[in-house]
Amino acid sequence: MNYINKEIPDFTVNAYQKGELKTFNKSDLLGKWSILFFYPADFSFVCPTELSDLQDSYDDFKAANAEIYSCSVDSQFSHMSWAQTTDTIGKIQYPMLSDQKHQLTDFFNILDEQSGQAYRGVFIIDPKGLIKSYTINAMGIGRNAREILRTLQAAQFVEAHGDNVCPANWHPGEETIKPSGDLVGKI
Repeated sequence: MNYINKEIPDFTVNAYQKGELKTFNKSDLLGKWSILFFYPADFSFVCPTELSDLQDSYDDFKAANAEIYSCSVDSQFSHMSWAQTTDTIGKIQYPMLSDQKHQLTDFFNILDEQSGQAYRGVFIIDPKGLIKSYTINAMGIGRNAREILRTLQAAQFVEAHGDNVCPANWHPGEETIKPSGDLVGKI
């Protein structure tokens, strides 16, 4: 299924964030850009490296008017225990969603039925709740927060300047492309 410009579903999930148990729903993601970051499991191996990498760039995501929501099928209590017992996870400031009822993993079709865990999915969602970018990796392939941030910034640029597009490796402030017949065969 192609998710580009699809609206995220209504959902309500439990979560852990900065020492508190919380609840999040679709309306919490609206009005700002959101990064929905699925990972297989708490107390695992590649996952803490990814979540830590996101935390290291969290201020940059916030500066880009975006919130990160990590998500696994583990409970909010597992998230809390992981944060309390693991320094790497204890520093995380963004919400850690618990999708135990598979509301999100089923919608995005990223649940590995054999393991019962989510594949490594990243969904960049605009302030209206529309998906603008997504990638899904196999379990053993970790992701890079700086590339997710770069993709978010490109999505934001294109949203604001739809007559210009962002070439490969584009970063804010760099030259973009305004598609026209004059450029055909010249790039």
